[in-house]
Amino acid sequence: MDPETQLAARCLACLVCGLLLAHPAAAEEGRSPEYEAVQRSLACGWNTWDTHSVAAQVLLPEAFTVRVGLRHNSALYAEAFLPDVQIGLRGKDEEDVTPGPHTWNGSYTEIEVKWRGDAFRLESAHEGGDLVMLATPLTGKPGSLPPTLVVSAGVLWNRPGGAARTADHIEFRAGTRTVGLYWTGTEEPVSATGPALPHYSGVFRGPIGISTGRPRGVEEIQTILARERPRTQGTARAIETVMGWDTLYDPSKDRVISPVSRLWSSGWGGYVLFDWDTFFAASLAATGDRSLAYADAIETLREETPQGFVPNYARAGGWKSCDRSEPPVGAITLLGLYQTFHEKWLLRDTFDALMRWNRWWDLHRQLDGYLVLGTDAANKPVDPDDPSIGTLQGAKYESGLDNSPLYDDAPFDAKTGRMEEADVGLMGLYVADCNALCEIASILGKSAEHGELEARSARYASSLATLWDEKSGIFLNKNLRTGAFVHRMAPTCFYPLLAKAATPAQAERMVREHLMNPAEFWGEWAIPSIARSDPAFKDQDYWRGRIWGPMNYLVYLGLRNYDLAEARKGLAEKSLALFNKEWSEKGHVHENYNADTGSGDDVTSSDRFYHWGALLGLMGYLEARR
Repeated sequence: MDPETQLAARCLACLVCGLLLAHPAAAEEGRSPEYEAVQRSLACGWNTWDTHSVAAQVLLPEAFTVRVGLRHNSALYAEAFLPDVQIGLRGKDEEDVTPGPHTWNGSYTEIEVKWRGDAFRLESAHEGGDLVMLATPLTGKPGSLPPTLVVSAGVLWNRPGGAARTADHIEFRAGTRTVGLYWTGTEEPVSATGPALPHYSGVFRGPIGISTGRPRGVEEIQTILARERPRTQGTARAIETVMGWDTLYDPSKDRVISPVSRLWSSGWGGYVLFDWDTFFAASLAATGDRSLAYADAIETLREETPQGFVPNYARAGGWKSCDRSEPPVGAITLLGLYQTFHEKWLLRDTFDALMRWNRWWDLHRQLDGYLVLGTDAANKPVDPDDPSIGTLQGAKYESGLDNSPLYDDAPFDAKTGRMEEADVGLMGLYVADCNALCEIASILGKSAEHGELEARSARYASSLATLWDEKSGIFLNKNLRTGAFVHRMAPTCFYPLLAKAATPAQAERMVREHLMNPAEFWGEWAIPSIARSDPAFKDQDYWRGRIWGPMNYLVYLGLRNYDLAEARKGLAEKSLALFNKEWSEKGHVHENYNADTGSGDDVTSSDRFYHWGALLGLMGYLEARR
């Protein structure tokens, strides 16, 4: 059965189940019928939906879960039990996970896990509506006792039903729905070390198969896995894998979303959606999963604050950064999705929220005709655990560039909460936002809004033009207290290309003198988040000199607006080479990379499986399709 037919079969099974068993979570308020259908098609079937373990499979909508854990056995010291498995951990006694393929719909997944000298591979696949898994031990610690594989079963998120052990299998029950869970292992006596759930446990000396629906032997499971295992590699497959592992189900809002990484989501209580990060996730998902792309874009907008803007973050428990936003990349993302999939309802669903956000910037972040960064401490509710609210650091967070040298000496008015520095990057993105919204308004026949946006775009494009420094040959931030340019260069200085605010002559000069200058932004690994000539470059600390996928991607999109093929192709090639370096070696997709060595593993402040790192590969994917 091909993947599309299999997905249709799974969704049909979910529909039938919905008729037999009322969906345990009511549809979220405000969803259009079209978007409700998108979420229902996503939140269906077996997949790695649980934030807390990549070795757990969950069946939606019932929330039945099958969890694979490992017990390390020692004759001399106490046993240790690994109930959940996460990608990206670094501690001495923590698991080291190498992620393998993960298809969009979860029809095939694969990981390799090393922990305390033991190692195993875990694969999963779909057989119609059933799940099959195969756990295979790999080289263990010489002379040590073999580990114990533990397979547990339960129901998550207070959904109705449960799991119970019978004579020869474990059975899930919810209403009239029952699902049997079987394994091929040989059970050992019950140990005090293990889950407080119905489970199987046995010595892990050879491959152990797991299946739902009916008993299946290891050979049959291997046949199913071989059929479903992806046969091709390349950039598109890498993006699919990255997004597959970083997509999860949020039961609090009954939605499928793609937060930045599982470690970030676990640390923030179950999920965290950052503004521009999740819009970028939508662009990544558009390479292969239209529904997931829509969900990531729409859910980011649905986190809108009472003040009418998309927050810097929205996390589990309902907390949001009501004092600050993040870079406005929503309209260019939604327009891009429309140009790919051509569904007007997507624009109708999102236009009003995008328009409120666009107006908010003009009303709340305008100073002397420029846009500046800020933090509104008077906005409610206030997160009492966020010390940055109302401070210069809070305003820096709104840039998305938390510790960028661009703002080291920025003046800040504590009374207004405004950074008094005209920001080239923010204004470039905002004019691009206005332009994209103009085009969306035309498609939707909203002539009044089109005129409003066109006028606002022209006004800020005119202000942005005054940030061109003829002597330096590039756009620069400006200190609005002194009127002096801030002579520090970052990739944000090229964002006027995205807004089409630079003349062709200016664009050519910026690229020739700065972007492709190895002493500033070019080199083996490109492009650093501050110029190589800047004193802060040597820090290689987060936004102080490291390379970031979103910066490269936004500069690439800007280059596509001009006749700058050499720079555009070169940036795509260099970005793809950087992405492939650790992806091919270690299966890592990093939050950021060292601009001298190309490594993401040289610091602990670069998450090893952060989805926007795949933007470095997306440019090559897009370039190949031009």
